[in-house]
Amino acid sequence: MENSQIAKTLSDLAYLLEIKGESAFRIRSYHSGVRAISDLTTSLELMVQRGEDLMAIKGIGKSIAGKIVEIIETKTCKTLEEVKKEVPETLLDMLDLEGMGPKKVKLIYEKLGIDSIEKLEVAAKAGKLRDLPGMGAKTEERLLASIEHFRSGVGRFRLDAGATIGEAIVEYMQRLEGIENLELAGSLRRRRETIGDLDLLVSCTDHQSVMDHFVAYPEVKQILAHGDTKSSVRLENGLQVDCRVVDAESFGAALHYFTGSMSHNVAMRQRGMERNVHINEYGVYERDSGNRIGGDNEEDVFKALGLEWVSPELRENRGEIEAAENGKLPELIKIGDIQGDLHMHTTATDGKHSILEMAEACKAKGYKYHAISDHSKAVAIANGLDEQRLAQHLREIEKANEQIEGIEILKSIEVDIMPDGTLDLEDAILSECDLVIASVHFQQKMPPDEMTDRILRAIDNPYVNVIAHPTGRLLLRREPFSFDAEKVFAAARDAGVCLEINAHPARLDLKDTHCILARELGVKIIINTDAHRVEELDLMRYGIWTARRGWLKKENVVNTNGLAAFKKAIARN
Repeated sequence: MENSQIAKTLSDLAYLLEIKGESAFRIRSYHSGVRAISDLTTSLELMVQRGEDLMAIKGIGKSIAGKIVEIIETKTCKTLEEVKKEVPETLLDMLDLEGMGPKKVKLIYEKLGIDSIEKLEVAAKAGKLRDLPGMGAKTEERLLASIEHFRSGVGRFRLDAGATIGEAIVEYMQRLEGIENLELAGSLRRRRETIGDLDLLVSCTDHQSVMDHFVAYPEVKQILAHGDTKSSVRLENGLQVDCRVVDAESFGAALHYFTGSMSHNVAMRQRGMERNVHINEYGVYERDSGNRIGGDNEEDVFKALGLEWVSPELRENRGEIEAAENGKLPELIKIGDIQGDLHMHTTATDGKHSILEMAEACKAKGYKYHAISDHSKAVAIANGLDEQRLAQHLREIEKANEQIEGIEILKSIEVDIMPDGTLDLEDAILSECDLVIASVHFQQKMPPDEMTDRILRAIDNPYVNVIAHPTGRLLLRREPFSFDAEKVFAAARDAGVCLEINAHPARLDLKDTHCILARELGVKIIINTDAHRVEELDLMRYGIWTARRGWLKKENVVNTNGLAAFKKAIARN
């Protein structure tokens, strides 16, 4: 069982207890346990199997430890099931709506008996919420918009969830002898920011043994189909996984077909018709004679149509076929091109590790430089830095630089862009930084023209080098705020300000299509993890995947440069 599933069970219990009205102390203990689990890099299931003391983990007491063992051994939690008899489980769905916390859900449930998103929507449309304490017509409008956004993501999973689960399934399947080829296909292979399901493609010597092994995967909750060439299962977390077995001679054609996208495949088939070539999941054929001319590998498919092989990330019918025909496909950026990570947090604000610990982890990755970019004072919940504390923090970074060799630590800050476009800290202290990252964290519901002006004013500040997570979105949770992207991107280009691809899989902001626009406009891009602990430095791959979907090359991204060239690249125009 994954740590994330255990954390989700305890989190659900904490929220339902809060709605029920249990003691704040008990609720805090559960939330503390969830945070502790989220920070773990070791499998709780393995710890339990080895008989290790879970209470040795900071934040986990005797009660929580007992529930963790219960969840792992029984796949359920008796206390949670009992609470569900008193408090409707559907209230948890309401917590997924932007702006809906436990207190607000409790209020609506107790005063109006609303226990589902469907009932909440009806009440909001009828104006029945506005008379409740702390609510009004504007609240109803925002809730209805949030419900619409929530429904657009129902049944979808973030890219990191798909990648982590997919890689675990591949590792499990590879234990079976007789597998010749094994690949993840579908939207995960194209690195889409969210996925609906997982597609696994296999060629092997024994079809039935593969199917039997697949449906026996330990995380399977329900077997949806169990056939000779295709089986489908639903995992404990609700994700559906389909496994198809194909002949080795068809593997390349099938991999292309099941990778998609549908739009790309349709365009490829249309091109095939124009060239008397038929393409399907079994191979590539001459249309007139029916002779098979390929399909063992993907290159056969593209070669038959007079095309270079197209990287899966580009297969969205956004011009990749024309580029492949004309030899104009970009040499996409790779994870090994990154020389430094410039957005991360430490124990000075809401990070989990010290300056030196982050520096050592970056050095271990082979980076030549990195930057410590803690929060400014507006983010009070994260213990943000005011001018005086930042001055001391910068001195601490200088001391750390003297203590480590082989990597340079740049002095930086993630400073908030206030609603009027001014920055949260004075220019005098910003001038002491090697790099200033500006971002919007609060009041994101401004009208588009006001948000545009807000960001433009920040870009005008001569000390700003980067605009972080420029649209403010949180995938499957919060929509991006609206602004004039072309106007902001052009202003950033003209000022020499970089736009960030925030690699955290909850953000992936800028998104792929924004990367395409930025490339076309000549905007400088920087890819950062926004890491709050050393383990999160590994999130860089998600930013790279997004950049690749946005057609970005190494030269489009400033932190692929060595230190001297990087400093020159971030200098203001």
